[in-house]
Amino acid sequence: MAATAAVALLLLQQLWSAEAQVWDTGLPQGCPESDKCGNVNVSFPFGIRAGCSLRGFQLICDTTRNPPRLMIGNGTLQVLEISLANSTVRATDIAGAVNITNANDGGLGGNGTWGGVGDGDGSPYVVSESRNKLVVTGCNTMGILFGKNGNAIVGCSPFCSINDYWASSVTSISGDKCSGVGGCCQMPIPIGRPNYHVKLSDQVMSGQVPNAVRIAEMGWFEEHAAELLNKSLTDTSLKMPVPVVLEWAVASYPVILSGVPQYDNSSCPTNTSKSACKVLNSQCHNAAGNYRSGYVCRCQEGYEGNPYLLPNAGGCQDIDECKLSGTVCFGECINTPGSFFCQCPHGTSGNATIGDCRKSYTGLSVGIGVGSGAGLLVVALGAFFLTRKIKRRRARMLRLTFFRQNRGHLLQQLKSKENHVSWSIPASEGTSSIDESTRQYSLEEEYLLSSRYPR
Repeated sequence: MAATAAVALLLLQQLWSAEAQVWDTGLPQGCPESDKCGNVNVSFPFGIRAGCSLRGFQLICDTTRNPPRLMIGNGTLQVLEISLANSTVRATDIAGAVNITNANDGGLGGNGTWGGVGDGDGSPYVVSESRNKLVVTGCNTMGILFGKNGNAIVGCSPFCSINDYWASSVTSISGDKCSGVGGCCQMPIPIGRPNYHVKLSDQVMSGQVPNAVRIAEMGWFEEHAAELLNKSLTDTSLKMPVPVVLEWAVASYPVILSGVPQYDNSSCPTNTSKSACKVLNSQCHNAAGNYRSGYVCRCQEGYEGNPYLLPNAGGCQDIDECKLSGTVCFGECINTPGSFFCQCPHGTSGNATIGDCRKSYTGLSVGIGVGSGAGLLVVALGAFFLTRKIKRRRARMLRLTFFRQNRGHLLQQLKSKENHVSWSIPASEGTSSIDESTRQYSLEEEYLLSSRYPR
């Protein structure tokens, strides 16, 4: 058993290695970035053309129908929508309720199979555990889902009350239309698988409510309860298409492979070159669950596009939040890679994302500060030069006072007797002697000359 499991795991790894060679090049050569079948867009890793998808993601476009139908799995599931962001496929089971084959012992119960998306091993699809429910209709019976090895996964029993005289059943109740009473019960599906074995047990009261087992999208039954519980519409209600939501993952394989548990659930490849996620603006997320392991790719926050493609081929591109209607900014919106910045208008400050922008006095304060500094500088320089001038004037007046006290009186007497004064100027000043016979000086000029050229 262990050897078989090892061989199977090795084969899966080889397949993933082969896929990695395609992932390194982004979109396979000659394949479109996006295709279309009917009204459904088909983007990589899905494809409807040969060689234009990853392993397990090949879909079939049934062009014999008008409009064409996009089919998946065994041909009973019609794809309505593919979401790369949520890693889901929303489909409708056109076969309706699970086909129950009556038991050979003549009882009212029977067995069936819900196997819409492959045989399990290596299938990228499983029934979403959070978006679907098991819905069983009937009276006093039980519907059960089983796994591959016969292990019971989930089941429920719809109950029909009867009156005191055993005359008829009571199938109409107020409130919850599928609470377990009134011929219908529903339960969450704890283990999402690509297929299930189904068993419907013998019924105590047959024919009161259509007997059926369905795997249906949450909320669907409540919208159609009146038709699905009407015994006069049994034939048509059993064939009513049932919506179901599938989750998918890349490199998906069962947690228990060939009976041997696989404990390595680190699904994202450590070697990014072997990852389906293009490392630029995309991230790998673990998609391991109760049944399988695997991973999916997501664009980083602030980016949108196809994370399985390179940016130049339609991969993750920056979102310009400033152009989105839902972006709240009461100022100037500036787009940045993966985000945006909201700043207050010029001349204001505060928080523009909540509209708290107030008039800013920063520029005025700076101007006042600069002006005050310049004014103080001018005052300081003016005070310096004024002080120096006052000191010089005081020194001059002091010299004049000393002159008058010591020599001024004598010079004044000489001036009254002579009209000519002869000065002898040293040769160091540029001339040997100067005889000024006709120039008359004031007392102050006499002082100034005498201070420079003493006799």
